[in-house]
Amino acid sequence: MRFFQHEHTYRVCYADTDQMGYMYYGNYARLYEIGRVEALRSLGFPYKKLEESGIMMPVYEMKTRYLKPARYDEVITIRTSIKQRPAARIVFYFELMNQEGVLLNTGEVTLVFVNMQTNRPVLAPAELLVRLQPSLSE
Repeated sequence: MRFFQHEHTYRVCYADTDQMGYMYYGNYARLYEIGRVEALRSLGFPYKKLEESGIMMPVYEMKTRYLKPARYDEVITIRTSIKQRPAARIVFYFELMNQEGVLLNTGEVTLVFVNMQTNRPVLAPAELLVRLQPSLSE
């Protein structure tokens, strides 16, 4: 099975961490957002362009699994995947690894394409589907 995949690196800064030097659990959602925004940008389809076309993508569901803590000053690779062709929803899958390649966290975020004027779900933009097609075809 073929799917779209993108990687982006992020260094855990002091403000990301708790008193133990571990990345605070709530910050993983922010890394997922960074991953999906950069993944869309790598397709030549930045999120800003989506909003300018009148579509927003609110989060519908988020799942996360904490395997090992990310620590202050570690360089984290955010691996973002899209495994299914989007319709009115798009699902992003995440794997976060440290610089040694140790898997720290996995996640899944489902977003809905919503028309900003009507606040109703719509289908994924055709341009996004065209850009994803080479990665999702078998």
